[in-house]
Amino acid sequence: MGMREEIQAEMAEAFDDPDGLADAVKPVEGVRKIPGEYDPDLGGETPETTVTYMGRGVLGSYLSKEIDGSLIQTTDKKLLALQNELFVSEGGAPTAMLASPVIGDTINGLRVMNVSADPADATWTAQLRK
Repeated sequence: MGMREEIQAEMAEAFDDPDGLADAVKPVEGVRKIPGEYDPDLGGETPETTVTYMGRGVLGSYLSKEIDGSLIQTTDKKLLALQNELFVSEGGAPTAMLASPVIGDTINGLRVMNVSADPADATWTAQLRK
C-alpha cells in the first residue's frame, strides 16, 4: 500500500470513528455547469451541461491569522475531502468515475474559490464562499 492509499484509509477511518471526526463529517454535493457549443438550431443559445458529484468531507473555518479580508474572507469555509470519495453522480447515485472540484463549482451552495491537493494527492482542500 502506497502513501496515498495509507493516508486515505486512515482519514476514512477517522471520518467513520465516533470518537474521531464522525460528528464533523457532512455529505458534500458539488455542481459544475459546463457551457455548451453554439447551436444555431436552438436560436443561437449555448445549452449547458450540469455535472454533479458527491462525497463527504469536513467543513471548517479559517484561522484568524489566515484571513486577509481579500483572498480569504471571514465568512469563507474550508472543506477537506478525500479524493477517493468524490464521485460523479448520475440520477442521485454515485458512478465509478472520480471527480475533482474546480474553481467556479458550487459545493453545498457555496462557490469554490480555490482548490488544492496535499502532496500525496490523498485529499482536496477547497475554499468556499457564499
